[in-house]
Amino acid sequence: MLEVKDINSFYGKAHVLRDLSLEVPKGEVIALLGRNGAGKSTTMKSVMQIVRTASGEITFQGTKISDLMSHKIAKMGLGYVPEDRRIFTDLTVLENLVVGMQPPREGAVTWTQDMLFDLFPNLAERRHNRGKALSGGEQQMLTIARTLMGNPSFVLLDEPSEGVAPVIVEQMAKVISQLKSEGLTILLSEQNLHFAQVVADRAVIIESGERKFYGTLTELNAQPDIRDAYLAA
Repeated sequence: MLEVKDINSFYGKAHVLRDLSLEVPKGEVIALLGRNGAGKSTTMKSVMQIVRTASGEITFQGTKISDLMSHKIAKMGLGYVPEDRRIFTDLTVLENLVVGMQPPREGAVTWTQDMLFDLFPNLAERRHNRGKALSGGEQQMLTIARTLMGNPSFVLLDEPSEGVAPVIVEQMAKVISQLKSEGLTILLSEQNLHFAQVVADRAVIIESGERKFYGTLTELNAQPDIRDAYLAA
């Protein structure tokens, strides 16, 4: 569904992604793993062309997107949940959801506020609260819910478990499993290997912007040398 082929991305003169390639099959959850600074978030931003790729090619459902603007990529059904959340703190939960609305999309779930409140009961209780009154975990939930209001068929989910309470991490795992059951395809950026093992079908490990491993979590667990070399603290 998504193919990233030999992309190179820079911040100024800093070469962050180096000939990076990966594939995300339809209906799967792929975990993008690596230490802090490995290039995971840059990979997400490059797919969305928030960071423009210097070379290589990215295709989504057979269409080249690496020369498109970010808003056009989003309109194709590719949703992005950034690590830094970027909710509208002075708007209520309901108002944040309205901002994310897009028309129904063929082949994708058409999300309603009620469906999202069923998925995120915490938000249902705080629907009239402003974003700045929410906890970090609730803000993360709101960021995901706002993205789903765009009715995406594919979601880029950047570090959903970082900086949130363990109970929220458990809820996030259940949410991701539910989204997969609804037919969404997900590329998930994570440092938390345990979390990835719970939700993902396969893993990609990157280090210094280069791919070091691609395979199932079972295959990764069978190669502790790879796991320890690139994921150990």
